[in-house]
Amino acid sequence: MGLFDLFKKKNSGDVAKDRLKLLLVSDRANCSPDVMELIKNDIINVISKYMIIDTDGLDIQITQTESDSNNGMVPALSANIPIKDMKNRSTK
Repeated sequence: MGLFDLFKKKNSGDVAKDRLKLLLVSDRANCSPDVMELIKNDIINVISKYMIIDTDGLDIQITQTESDSNNGMVPALSANIPIKDMKNRSTK
């Protein structure tokens, strides 16, 4: 995330869409939208140490999936994170 991304204004439709996504995801995971936002921010911070990512294209979802141990359906976190470039590429 660049410095100017912090000051970029989103239109009301984008803000409403983001809030609806967070509400749906948090409902599926039985956690609050605030916790989902913290998780999203933590993921962005960690990935951003190693890669330049497109935060606007970031999509984090919690879905239901069959467990490997046949315990029924369990929540699964999936993240679609568009990568623009790698940071600190070492030359060999």
